[in-house]
Amino acid sequence: MKRYILLLPLLCLAITAQAEPSSKFWAALHQVETQGRHGPIKGDSGRALGPLQIHHVYWKDAKVKGKYSDCSKLAYSITVAKAYMKRYAPNAYRDNNYEVLARIHNGGPSGHRKKATIKYWNKVRKEMK
Repeated sequence: MKRYILLLPLLCLAITAQAEPSSKFWAALHQVETQGRHGPIKGDSGRALGPLQIHHVYWKDAKVKGKYSDCSKLAYSITVAKAYMKRYAPNAYRDNNYEVLARIHNGGPSGHRKKATIKYWNKVRKEMK
């Protein structure tokens, strides 16, 4: 019985450490990607879809049930982005490292190391203020 009592605080700590990115972060991504528009918005020469401009390969990598066309819905796009970020940046996701998450969203699994994604992050950061 004593073992369980000692483990309880650790379990509680582990549960609270699983923080989700804030709604402010998702709203900023949405604003930067499509100026807050909804629906089956096509972008990047037709290679990206929906309010968060999800590419087909990004969607496949996220391994979320549904169809790619579901990315036209904001809630589904956020679910896809969460799964993608948890897969490629679990520590940044847990720690709410918005810079890493935004840059990976924009530049792929190693996007946080690409100079080309810094400008994107600056836009997201500005929207979050």
